[in-house]
Amino acid sequence: QVQLVESGGGLVQPGGSLRLACATSGTISSIYTMGWYRQAPGKQREMVAQIKNSATVYADSVKGRFTASRDNAKNTIYLQMNSLRPEDTAVYYCYNFNFGAWGQGTQVTVSS
Repeated sequence: QVQLVESGGGLVQPGGSLRLACATSGTISSIYTMGWYRQAPGKQREMVAQIKNSATVYADSVKGRFTASRDNAKNTIYLQMNSLRPEDTAVYYCYNFNFGAWGQGTQVTVSS
């Protein structure tokens, strides 16, 4: 089993940037598929980015603005979010596909 803990959320103005991190309690392998998801109030949880062994897939709504990455040595994945918009406001979660494990989420609020 693994445990995931997100950090880095907060309040930011439109056009600003945030970097989220997701630390894993166990060792993450480069073959594990990890993902970032988000859920806005009143909406379903949606995929933001999926980090596979050989490629990363992004939702159309964040392409060119968000970058997902992984550091296996630190057992951590990241989500660099640039040019943030009010519609990016949501609770952001990380997910481990191999274990079906979710983090507790971190709030991101984009507002002036």
